[in-house]
Amino acid sequence: MRHVIERHLGKVVAGGSLAVATAALLLAVTLPDQPETGVRSESAGTASQDAVAPAGKVEAAPGEREHGVGSDPLTDAETARAEQIALRGSGMSAAARDVEGDRGPQRIATNLAEDETGSGARRAEIIYYDYRANVTTTRTVDLGTGKVTSATTARHVQPPPSGAELSEAARVLIADAHGMGLKQDYRKATGKNLTGPAELDLSGFVFRKETVERLPAALEACGEHRCLQVVAKVRNGPWIDTRSFVVDLSARSVGRLG
Repeated sequence: MRHVIERHLGKVVAGGSLAVATAALLLAVTLPDQPETGVRSESAGTASQDAVAPAGKVEAAPGEREHGVGSDPLTDAETARAEQIALRGSGMSAAARDVEGDRGPQRIATNLAEDETGSGARRAEIIYYDYRANVTTTRTVDLGTGKVTSATTARHVQPPPSGAELSEAARVLIADAHGMGLKQDYRKATGKNLTGPAELDLSGFVFRKETVERLPAALEACGEHRCLQVVAKVRNGPWIDTRSFVVDLSARSVGRLG
C-alpha cells in the first residue's frame, strides 16, 4: 500500500512539473519581449523618432499651360485670344456701348463651348450685351483655327449679370433717391458713409417683369432694357435688403416694387 501511494505521488509531482513547464512555454510565446538593458530601450526610442515624417514644405503652384486639353476650363491665354478674335471685324467695337457708356460691348461671360461633334476641338463662347441697341450677341470661336464659327444676336434675351454690371447697378442705386435707405443701413452697421459699390459684397439677378403683378411705370421697359435686382452685403458685416429696388441699367434709373 505504501509503494502504491509513493508511485501515485510521483505521478502527481511529475504531472505538476509538466504543467509548470507548459505554462512557462506559453508565457514565453505570448508575452512581448521586455527590454533587458537600457541600451535596447534607447534603440527603440531612436527607431520611433526616425519613423516620424519630415516636416512638410509649401511649394509654388505649377504655372498654367497656354492651351487646355479636352474639357479643361479655358486658360487665361485662351480667353484673351478668343475675346480678341470674337470682336475682330464684327463692328461691335465702334458701334456698341458697355454698361458705363464707353465704346465697345459689355462682355458678360466667356465659357468653354460644349463639344457636340465629339471632334475634341476646343471652342470658346463669348456673350456680349450692347447697351446702345439693347441686344445680346453670342459669338463662338474655334480656338484651333482662330475663326468665328457662329454668331447670333437677339433681343429680349437677358443672360445672368456680370460682376461689372452688378457694380454699376449698385452705383446707380447709391446715387439715386431710392438708395437713401441703403446708405442709412450701411451707416448704422459701420458708422461710416457709403460712397461706392467697392464697400459692398454684391450679388444679384436679372429682373423678370412677368413675375410681378403690379409693375411700376418706371420698369415697363424691363426685358427690352437690361434690368437687375442687386443683393447687397456690408463687407464682413450684415446683409442689407435691397430686393425691392430694380435698376434699369439701360436707362440708368431705379424703380421700386410694391
